[in-house]
Amino acid sequence: MRITTRGRYALRASLALAKMGKNGELISINSLSEAESISSVFLEQIFFKLKKAGIVRSVRGPGGGFTFDHPLDKITVKDILDAAGEELAAGTCDKHNDDCGRINGCTSHNVWLKVSELVNEYLKSLTIASLLESEKNNPET
Repeated sequence: MRITTRGRYALRASLALAKMGKNGELISINSLSEAESISSVFLEQIFFKLKKAGIVRSVRGPGGGFTFDHPLDKITVKDILDAAGEELAAGTCDKHNDDCGRINGCTSHNVWLKVSELVNEYLKSLTIASLLESEKNNPET
């Protein structure tokens, strides 16, 4: 399992949007870009994916920007990473399941399946709201 820069930036930018856009305020890509030191062009690509997935919505024009389309306690880290196009699987096998002749009796394959399942369940348990609350309660972490 490898989270790409796109996935990491999607989460960072989503957290920044949550902090900057309290009460549903619209936040521009340029504001997010400056706050997180992420290329505005890259953020536009990321937010296009987040919008397509229904995580954020946008308003065009002066004073426009992005806001979340759902309450922060309903948006998970997994939702964001999925929207960004991250494959959240511990894929350490040489071949995909369909091509592997040893898949039925492969104990190690089952280990990696379980690792993927645990990671995905954990990421589903983390909401934007819970991360912000955790940060508020533990500012040093």
